[in-house]
Amino acid sequence: MTCEKLTRWVCVLLVAGLCSCDKAVETGGEAGVKPAADANAAKEPDGEQWIALFDGESLKGWKVPKFGGDGKVHVKDGVLHIEMGDMCTGITYVEDDANAPVKKLPREDYEIEVETMRAEGDDFFCGLTFPVGKDYISLIPDGWAGAVTGLSCLDDFDASLNETTQDVEFKNNKWYRLRARVTKTHITCWVDDKQIINVARKGRKINVRGEVEDCCPLGIATWQTHGAIRGIWLRKL
Repeated sequence: MTCEKLTRWVCVLLVAGLCSCDKAVETGGEAGVKPAADANAAKEPDGEQWIALFDGESLKGWKVPKFGGDGKVHVKDGVLHIEMGDMCTGITYVEDDANAPVKKLPREDYEIEVETMRAEGDDFFCGLTFPVGKDYISLIPDGWAGAVTGLSCLDDFDASLNETTQDVEFKNNKWYRLRARVTKTHITCWVDDKQIINVARKGRKINVRGEVEDCCPLGIATWQTHGAIRGIWLRKL
């Protein structure tokens, strides 16, 4: 092989290698799981005061309620796994835990964000229950066997029956950011950067379904589904 041809082949191989590296960065690599510490660092590029409620190593500040027929809850490689059970499986934040990052949760004028994915199953993989004033409500992503995303409950109507009912596509083994904002006047929710819910609080009865009452004041539950979480953050507005 001539020197000219050899040089040409080296250039081709270098370009191919660079393209492969770029693709790996875009997809997050084969594992697709970054440690919680990296995720936390990414939450404060503009100086916003986000507080990490999950340390990526343990369940400090959280407890595992007994719903009945629960799946396994554990942390591995920086990711919290809420595995498939017969019905609900989940975690609940404990404000008076000595290891809790926030000792008293805000009731309004705050945001909470969770980075999550559905690893297995076809129902809700991160039912997020959070405070709204003196009450609580749940953001349900892909409930009712993947048919419904919305808030449970408004005026005693759950996510399948009130005006927040919608069909949002969630794919298994793909990470999503779910964010909820509670102000004195509204409840607003996003999936990644897309706003999906903005509902006024005035004159509304707000509560949760009985299945997830044990997630109050703040919790995450799955329904016959394996959900994964690699970041939970809170900030006051």
